[in-house]
Amino acid sequence: MTDLSVLLAAARGARARAHAPYSGFRVGAAILDEAGVVHAGCNVENAAYPVGTCAEAGAIAAMVAAGGREIRAILILGDGPEPVTPCGACRQRIREFASPGTVIHVADLDGLRARFSLDALLPHSFGPGHLGAAG
Repeated sequence: MTDLSVLLAAARGARARAHAPYSGFRVGAAILDEAGVVHAGCNVENAAYPVGTCAEAGAIAAMVAAGGREIRAILILGDGPEPVTPCGACRQRIREFASPGTVIHVADLDGLRARFSLDALLPHSFGPGHLGAAG
């Protein structure tokens, strides 16, 4: 398993490159895939709300483009008074490539703030298995 500091560094680097001119709220995400490769993404806002992309969606797209198909762990880094957890849509996006027990780490600029299983954030989720697909 990749050290959590590697995911934190990747998410921090992605967050620094976020395009958030409207909200100023930068988010970075880093995924560890089944081959041990780390993929990062950042939020990309658009003047035509809600056309932007969340950091988690960017990291998932990077993972898929590189050939990864399974999220072993994910770290989301955002700076706020409360831990920045994935939005509802991203919880479902994560579910497409993760199992209910997959760990979601949440961090801010000072480090790790919390960790959750996907099942804790998206209980009784709908996933690929409901459609007869592997996953």
